[in-house]
Amino acid sequence: MERPEIVALLLVGLLIGTGVGSAYARARRGWADYQTVRKTVPGARRAAWLLIKVATTKIGIIALLLLVGAVAYAAAGPDDDPAAPGRTPGPSATPSERQGR
Repeated sequence: MERPEIVALLLVGLLIGTGVGSAYARARRGWADYQTVRKTVPGARRAAWLLIKVATTKIGIIALLLLVGAVAYAAAGPDDDPAAPGRTPGPSATPSERQGR
């Protein structure tokens, strides 16, 4: 009669031991992965800030060039100056000549 009880206890012990062992293995693997990632974070953080710095510098240079171009274009003035010598003013409508009012 003692043999079936021993076999049942052995099976329950194996089942519990397997569950605890796999949980322990998962915890060790997770801890090792955490340590590996923790060591790589400062380098990744430096790389991320460097990429952000490069991108903002490029955006700043492009914005500055566009601003300088807009100021130069505005300073150049229009190409066809209506008061230039040699040009005769054309007929223009005055407010009193409008039809329909």
